[in-house]
Amino acid sequence: MKAVDLNSDLGEGAGTDLAIMPFVTSANIACGEHAGNDNTMRATVELALKHHVAIGAHPGYPDRARFGRVALEMPASELIESVRRQVDALGGIAARLGARLSHVKAHGALYNQAERDVGIARSILLGIQRSAAGRELVVFAPPKSALWRETKAFGLRVAREGFVDRAYEPDGTLRPRALRDALVTEPELAAAQALSLVRTGRVTASDGSAIALEVDTLCVHGDTPGAADIAKAVREALNDAKIKVVAFRP
Repeated sequence: MKAVDLNSDLGEGAGTDLAIMPFVTSANIACGEHAGNDNTMRATVELALKHHVAIGAHPGYPDRARFGRVALEMPASELIESVRRQVDALGGIAARLGARLSHVKAHGALYNQAERDVGIARSILLGIQRSAAGRELVVFAPPKSALWRETKAFGLRVAREGFVDRAYEPDGTLRPRALRDALVTEPELAAAQALSLVRTGRVTASDGSAIALEVDTLCVHGDTPGAADIAKAVREALNDAKIKVVAFRP
């Protein structure tokens, strides 16, 4: 039986956490620097525990004004420390609630840069390694990316991530949000994209071409219009297709 994890970026103030959490198996929780704070981290961890959802850190650039979606020029030492600080912030809150972190997924511009920039990828990984949970954590990364390759080289576990609510370019990267049709907002189309990724390891790009994209986890963003309906449709489609939906655990 095929299996896949279904994750969502939560704790970011989109107001969709309550509606999305019942359908996902992993929650990537904002750690206070691109969004969120101690209170939102605590509330999101509690919600994840209620629904038996795996808890992961979602560190981003420290730029709340632009939601971490614009790349910052940071010395490697500062970026490493920022990632470590964010992972440990969520990890500490989770521990006080009797929970453990299972994974880390970089947010926004940090994630996108790590797709091609080896230096950024290594800084993220060094930050993860220096956190309290360190080598126990699974790293979510784009398939065949610099982050995916470097995670394997570091000897850490890696999960290849695909997106059900984003369009892809022919080179396998995400279509930039500023461009038309960057988002997939129709639940039926998102569900079809999810099934294609899991069943065939392929996705249709913005130019109509089919590209290979093997994945271990699927993401729906908490701030995509209609995110809760998308999460529900994807989970139901996976269930109907007899695809096991299961989280990564430490």
